[in-house]
Amino acid sequence: MGRWLMSLLPVAEALDRILAAIAGPVEAEEVPITRAAGRTLAADLRATRTQPPFPASAMDGYAVRAADVATVPARLRLIGTSAAGHGFAGPLGPGEAVRIFTGAPVPEGADAILIQENAEAVGETVTAREPVAAGRFLRRAGLDFRGDETLLRAGETLDARRLALAASAGHAVLPVRRKPCVAVLATGDELVRPGEPAAWDQIVASNGLALAALSLEAGAETIDLGIVSDDLAALRDAVGRARAAEADLLVTLGGASVGDHDLVQAALGAEGMELGFWRVALRPGKPLMHGRLGRMAVIGLPGNPVSSIVCGLLFVVPAIRALLGDPRAGEDRSEPALLGRDMPANDARQDYLRARLDTAPDRLPVAHPETRQDSSMLSVLGTSEALLIRPPHAGPAKAGDPCRIIRLDRRIL
Repeated sequence: MGRWLMSLLPVAEALDRILAAIAGPVEAEEVPITRAAGRTLAADLRATRTQPPFPASAMDGYAVRAADVATVPARLRLIGTSAAGHGFAGPLGPGEAVRIFTGAPVPEGADAILIQENAEAVGETVTAREPVAAGRFLRRAGLDFRGDETLLRAGETLDARRLALAASAGHAVLPVRRKPCVAVLATGDELVRPGEPAAWDQIVASNGLALAALSLEAGAETIDLGIVSDDLAALRDAVGRARAAEADLLVTLGGASVGDHDLVQAALGAEGMELGFWRVALRPGKPLMHGRLGRMAVIGLPGNPVSSIVCGLLFVVPAIRALLGDPRAGEDRSEPALLGRDMPANDARQDYLRARLDTAPDRLPVAHPETRQDSSMLSVLGTSEALLIRPPHAGPAKAGDPCRIIRLDRRIL
């Protein structure tokens, strides 16, 4: 085994170091609930009211006393109607019934709902055809939640279901973390923007778009620093622009190694960056760099498209979630699966193999690694459904053996 392999940082340790270097979550702010979709809660959220605030009917029918319909047929006197938003204000006495609709308040004195399928109404008389037990089809006050109950925790992302809960709990304004600012810097003389003419020795830049999309999905806002040539002064200028914009995280793409044309680390060092590490034992993505430049965290990703996206998922997304105060930022998002074919022994690097999934409801998914795993091939990544994880020094494995995967067809949060 080469000495360079021995000096590589394990993936888990690299992530731990990145998250440990996050000074703390970004500041909190308050936003109207109508603009809070996708934001991250900055504080626990308590209910301001009880839901439902009154005993409510779960069905259309008649509010009754269970004792009055214990023996059927039972005839009751209809004394009024209770509808959602228009409750019946009076009490219900023995031998009486109130026409009621789903969600409407249950009158005082009633303890059950006789559903309309089991009743017959003629004029002011209701005949019960089936008995009903006390509490049946009745939602007690506070069934969903009670006032001052903690419903959501700091660090949770406000998706549709959590927003609905916050609204139901009476909140019109929510405390959220401001969106971390992520500056994305692509480097290399060989790159052109999509739609621009490319010379015979150039390629279209894709990494910046991918990392910006990952950052937005993780809850950040992004600054596009453009494509910077392999020039030390130009790179230092771009880093200066990131600092002037008060970016929380600078993500560089390409040039993170130490070759003759890999100047990113040198430019950052000239600006005063404190280097944490720059090589990780993973494939794809070995030349990954991390450091701090004042209050700004720095993650330098490889230039190969697949490498940068895989490393973005593994390291950039958790860093953004840590900036948002998410207590699950470093949580393992892998899940169990079965190997779809035999695999050889692995070396000292942790592999993330692009794979297709064979799924069925009664068993674990089966992960079939793609035969082509070159880190420049976006066509393979684009059609893959998961990353198959092969730990360092893993021995030979057979089809059907257990493995771990990270799904690519699910939201990152």
